[in-house]
Amino acid sequence: MKKTLIALAALASTAAFAQSSVTLYGVADAGISKSTGSSTKLSSAGLMNNGNSRWGVRGTEDLGGGLKAGFNFEQGVNLQDGSLAQSGPGPFSRAAWMNLSGGFGEIRLGRTLNPSFYAAAAWELTGAANYSVVVNQFGAVLGGIRNSSQIAYTSPNMGGFSATIGYVMKGNDANSAVAGEQSKVDLNAIYANGPLSVAFGYNKAQESEKNWHLGARYNFGMFTLAGGYIDPQGDAKGFTIGGAVKAGPVDLVLDIARDTEAKDTDVLVEVKYPLSKRTFAYGAFLRDGKNTGAGKVAGKDVNNVGFGIRHNF
Repeated sequence: MKKTLIALAALASTAAFAQSSVTLYGVADAGISKSTGSSTKLSSAGLMNNGNSRWGVRGTEDLGGGLKAGFNFEQGVNLQDGSLAQSGPGPFSRAAWMNLSGGFGEIRLGRTLNPSFYAAAAWELTGAANYSVVVNQFGAVLGGIRNSSQIAYTSPNMGGFSATIGYVMKGNDANSAVAGEQSKVDLNAIYANGPLSVAFGYNKAQESEKNWHLGARYNFGMFTLAGGYIDPQGDAKGFTIGGAVKAGPVDLVLDIARDTEAKDTDVLVEVKYPLSKRTFAYGAFLRDGKNTGAGKVAGKDVNNVGFGIRHNF
């Protein structure tokens, strides 16, 4: 009898494990970069890296009846010195959430990339690289890229169309820079089917102006064309236009972002060469026009050059 109970317990444990999965994943990205007015340096979480180095774990459990539970914890790593490359106050500031998903869609709770970011990523040409002109010229329209304490619902994919609405409650204070507790709404609507992707993103903290953008990308086969209209809070607004071409194994991107109010134009040239299915070499040139932000020369163009290797695992 004892042996039978042990066998049944082992079988139940095996069945439960078979219904769950946990994956370790990450990115190692390192390169050499040079910007106007600064010395050449090794970088792994900078402007001219394709992406920030990081590691994370994600998992799902099949609850039966089409319902699943999942989680994702993600942490940034600086390959220059091994320190954490944080994207917020905590060590897992890149992602810390759990979800429930099924035929109804997905409910996600915690710190995660916001719906506005997913809208831009649906049509932007570089895969939302650090040096993306869309992000560097109009980053404010994304509402911070990540939201903490977000409650988000994503609809099922219906013939290529999906939508996400995220909400940060007043008690969680989505805009601590403004006096008083602030709620925030963040949403997207995305159509991605075949060669065409179209996306709309919108976000607004309670006492702030709204941010919104509308963009599209179309793959003609020989080349891809993308562009968008961007209207962040404040005086800035404008557009982006760009194209991508595949020349043998090499991917080439030319992307331009124009702030029509500030008469400021950013230009990006990107080259990527695959070394394997998970590793590629890249080079990028970003001209940051008339930018008065931190580390920039007021009223003057700043040229940035970077070369690096990215490995996804």
